[in-house]
Amino acid sequence: MTANVAGYLLQMLASRWLGVAGYSEFASLLAVQLLCAVPALALQNVVARELVRGASVAALRGLQWRCAVIVAVVAAVLVPSVTAVLNVGVLACAAALGAAPALVLLSGEQGILQGSRRFRALAIVLGAAGVARVAPALVVLAAGGGTAPALWAAALGIVAAAAYARSTAGSPPSRTRLAISPVTERSEGLPGGDGPPPGIAVPSVGVLPVLRAAQVQAALMALSSADLIIARIVLDEADASRYALGAIAAKIAFWLPQAVGVVLYPRMAQPTHSARAIRDALAVLSGIGIVAVLGAALAAPIAPLFAGQDYAPIQGLLWLFALQGAILAVLQGALLSAIAVDRTALAAVTWLGLAVEVVLMTCFARSVPALITTAVGVAAVTTTFVAVIVLRTADRSGTAETPSTSG
Repeated sequence: MTANVAGYLLQMLASRWLGVAGYSEFASLLAVQLLCAVPALALQNVVARELVRGASVAALRGLQWRCAVIVAVVAAVLVPSVTAVLNVGVLACAAALGAAPALVLLSGEQGILQGSRRFRALAIVLGAAGVARVAPALVVLAAGGGTAPALWAAALGIVAAAAYARSTAGSPPSRTRLAISPVTERSEGLPGGDGPPPGIAVPSVGVLPVLRAAQVQAALMALSSADLIIARIVLDEADASRYALGAIAAKIAFWLPQAVGVVLYPRMAQPTHSARAIRDALAVLSGIGIVAVLGAALAAPIAPLFAGQDYAPIQGLLWLFALQGAILAVLQGALLSAIAVDRTALAAVTWLGLAVEVVLMTCFARSVPALITTAVGVAAVTTTFVAVIVLRTADRSGTAETPSTSG
């Protein structure tokens, strides 16, 4: 909650201080940064999953450094092309992309905390990271700085947050297997000392599982951010900024229930608990989504008071933006379950949905209502297909596990 509120505060104040003429650049680069954070999100999920399965913390930290180096090289290569496509400043673009390696290191440590079910420490790290990223950028913007200085300040804050996460995670036992009681759902660490517990095979940890998880996360992040980037291309500057502000409601509905997946993910990674955990996650995410849409509809009239009257034309559409985010939150829960059991081929459905959305938006959408209506429709269809496949697969897997478990 703290991290999300901080992020929304940054976007709300940036929209006011930069105005409709300058906010579009800032918002589009934040969307690009979110896409570049995909490897970080994937790494966190893989680290948590492999820790549950018994991988050593030392091996997982080596993996996160290898991933950070790869991400740094890719980010440097992408700066010129992203600058040209979005028509933004090169320094601002470099700042947005340059934060990606630090995000990888931060997420790796969060994965260690998540996989070991140290949720209190993870909560502190998540909140501190959100504040560390936002506070420096707000100071720069309040002092009259533009997009580039604000993004560089945010990047430095992320570096500090990564260092703090490393100190918080510390050095748990070299190998840990988590046994989750089906009754209490508590974790019991079984320290392995210098080797794995007897009879337990410790998996090797490589970059390939991260790449498989990354393409799932990439599909989700692309589907949640493509409309914001396309708005920058097909709309004029003022409407693109208005769409970017409306997208804050989508991001609130999308990220607000993130803790649901974080807490249930270790259970998803264990076959005997996976089916129940998936159903619990999707049910809770759907309920929170309904509340978010109703909240957006009720709060819409006061939105211009915070963002300015230039954004009044979109207040009647805020519930649609929230609906898009709520649907994508359910999709995120379903895809997390696919990563937890390493069945990442399911992302193909999301990639197909993204392709359909991009084609429809670039060919037919030329207004804010057309863009958000298209985004909601594609998200709904994609999420329905993915959720049905995930639930059927989980049910089959659960049935297959029952004989061996009872025996």
